[in-house]
Amino acid sequence: MASQGKGGSRPTGRRATVRVRTARGRTVSSQRWLQRQLNDPYVAEAKKRGYRSRAAFKLLQLDDQFRFLRPGARVVDLGAAPGGWTQVAVERVQAARGHGVVIGIDLTPVEAVAGATVVAKDFYDEDAPAMLTDLLGGAADVVLSDMAAAATGDPQVDHLRIMALAEAAHDFARQVLKPGGAFVAKVLRGGTERTLLEQLKRDFAKVRHVKPDASRADSAEMYVVGTGFRG
Repeated sequence: MASQGKGGSRPTGRRATVRVRTARGRTVSSQRWLQRQLNDPYVAEAKKRGYRSRAAFKLLQLDDQFRFLRPGARVVDLGAAPGGWTQVAVERVQAARGHGVVIGIDLTPVEAVAGATVVAKDFYDEDAPAMLTDLLGGAADVVLSDMAAAATGDPQVDHLRIMALAEAAHDFARQVLKPGGAFVAKVLRGGTERTLLEQLKRDFAKVRHVKPDASRADSAEMYVVGTGFRG
């Protein structure tokens, strides 16, 4: 399927491999992380295009596949920091041209994103759904969540924490989505995502469980995409 937006959803060109030299005070793990970052084509492409994170390409690829970010759509980005997904949503719904509305929400203040409104607030707050619906000017067409809790190093704990965020995002989406709307959220493989998938199948006409190419191969992360919200 053809890609939308500027430059497509994959890195362009070839880059020479960068080797990181050992430095005083740098741990082996930090050296490995730095080398992976420097040699990650999505990190380089994000910098080139002005995206705030490589994660922007995950959303680009998911939208290329499922086409939920349509011009004129009203979109909520849960856990918007640092703003990469918000930037993609603005581009794809053409919010900067006045054809759509994008609202980001995060506990951490986010630097302004042209074409979007980003609020520093907890989406768990009781008044959050009403406030966001008011900012959107109506019910949402799409609810996005790339939220992830800080890693503990314990795979089981990390899995449960991310799944709790995904389930909370789903509960929120049920409150603000219009019939026919879409929901996208990050999950981790590990068993309990099946419960969420069953819940989504009750609420959406179609539910997919996918791993975009921009998601690192050694990562357990996946994404659930629900379309055709039953309302």
